[in-house]
Amino acid sequence: MGAEREGGTRARRGRRRATAYAACGVVLLAGCASMPDNGDLRGVESTPRQETQVRVFAMPPREDAPPSEIVQGFLEALTSDDPTFSTARQYLTPQAARTWQPELSTTVLADGPEAEADRSGGRVEGGDFSFTLTGTRVATVDGQQSYSPAGGSYGQIVHLVRDKKSEQWRIDALPQGVVMGTSDFERNYMSVNKYYFASTPTAVGVTRRPAAVADPVYVRERVDPTTQVVRSLIGGPTSWLRPVVRSSFPTGTELAKGVTALTPDDQNKLTVPLNDKAENVGHAKCDEMAAQLLFTVQSLTPVVEEVELRAGGTRLCSLDENRAATVAARGSEDHPGYLYFIDGEHRLARMSGGEDTTGDPVPGALGDGTKALRSVAVAHDEHMAAGVTIDGRALYVGSMVTGSSLGEPVLRSTGATESDRLTAPSWDGQGDLWVADRNPGAPRLLLLQNGGGTPVVVRTPSLDGRINAVRVAADGVRIALVVEKDGRQALLIGRIERDQKPGEQQPAVSVQELRSATPELEQVTAVSWAGDSRLVVVGQESGGVEQVQYVQSDGSVPEAGTLPGLTEVQSIAASEDSEAPLFATSKNGLLWLPGGSGWRTLKETASAVFYPG
Repeated sequence: MGAEREGGTRARRGRRRATAYAACGVVLLAGCASMPDNGDLRGVESTPRQETQVRVFAMPPREDAPPSEIVQGFLEALTSDDPTFSTARQYLTPQAARTWQPELSTTVLADGPEAEADRSGGRVEGGDFSFTLTGTRVATVDGQQSYSPAGGSYGQIVHLVRDKKSEQWRIDALPQGVVMGTSDFERNYMSVNKYYFASTPTAVGVTRRPAAVADPVYVRERVDPTTQVVRSLIGGPTSWLRPVVRSSFPTGTELAKGVTALTPDDQNKLTVPLNDKAENVGHAKCDEMAAQLLFTVQSLTPVVEEVELRAGGTRLCSLDENRAATVAARGSEDHPGYLYFIDGEHRLARMSGGEDTTGDPVPGALGDGTKALRSVAVAHDEHMAAGVTIDGRALYVGSMVTGSSLGEPVLRSTGATESDRLTAPSWDGQGDLWVADRNPGAPRLLLLQNGGGTPVVVRTPSLDGRINAVRVAADGVRIALVVEKDGRQALLIGRIERDQKPGEQQPAVSVQELRSATPELEQVTAVSWAGDSRLVVVGQESGGVEQVQYVQSDGSVPEAGTLPGLTEVQSIAASEDSEAPLFATSKNGLLWLPGGSGWRTLKETASAVFYPG
């Protein structure tokens, strides 16, 4: 893996430059002219998934179209690539067109919305008519472009009137935002990571690069997504993430007046003109702003290699990929030196990848068999490791240096059974260690600063259930918990808040606003971070079979979410460097997943596998 680490950036850059873009096609959406004047509408069926670059345009209302056709045409216009929904507004009265705000929200339904004629109120002959839009909610995207899984029934009324002068039917009352089926949402929107900096306090005298934190949002894929996401980034983080991050853009910063589109030049550099609020920023602050922009734009357009900021007609600063790595630490840029696993003799072992498929015990006490281990976590710098003994009672922390020894355990559990004791531990990028004690008499989520000292009891005010697994993101502000309740195991993502008051030795730490990342899964048995905002999980739906899939931290599922199947999985290992291969352990031993093929067995004896973290 050493060669992979050295050549990773160059290899990625080569792949970026090799990206080819398909020619754009055109699909026209129009309401069905043969619909009845006052009957129920058929469901607005979601448009079949098109190629990424296919453009979809809506048709304006037909002369003398009946109410049903007006509603149908309007709903179909919502799924087009019209940047300002100008065609959709043609189906509305002038007053409704002025007050309707499509950007406030997007409601995603399992299928396209059904429209049922309201027979109790309004008649075509009387000059007004109404329909009720119905469906099953899947998710909502709010005005900040933040995705949230949703459930339950959707029901909203659309009212129409006949214009007295033109005698044309138009919609005069409708819900704010837009609504569409799942396949139309997947065709129209794409997930992009915005980047901010963790506002986690650091110890006195400690200097470290700020951690870049991904804030996933959904933008319209074929409506100048680069400009959309840059405006969203400058506007600030989403409400869920805001309490634990900061932005280096000064308050009031916007794109310069008259800037309508941002496009990288033929040297893969993106120039971003800002208003006068950014004119007087210092060099260090400007570099941080540029790093936020570069990380964000690369999430959308990997070919961009440099960002330049301008304000007041002058150049503020410029930042390329290499310098960005010195400004901020991003988990996906950390390339692990080794893959780690627990071998058949319950020791911590590692392999370097490539042709090395044997593996050797790590240097130090955790690799010499002094303590039989059930689970282990290796710090991101790969100097320290933490191991839970095979009975789950004790947690040890030690150095991976030849001749090092283990002292007393840093934590003990008094749970009556193995399943009631310590979970596998997890390190964040700041060098702090996390673990949960599942003792029913005293269940706790614990933080050990720098892997030792008096454990900090982490408050979990919204937790409802027992923690069975803990995985902390490298940024130290997001945590993934597998939580069991009533026989169901769900994956929840929480926000880590820390408050270090002057004079206090320990911070007050809490996990806030836990939200589901796997609403469709009834059982989640293994999880690992697999990118800045992506995880890989092992689980199953109700009545289904065990599956391995990617999920986003906001609960959405990426397009290529499902991976080749695997049964009786004990652990799954992915790196926040998303190009590192996947590994797993099952009844068949240690397996890996080469690109484009199925799982392959590397070793027949291994009980757990993991990357640093």
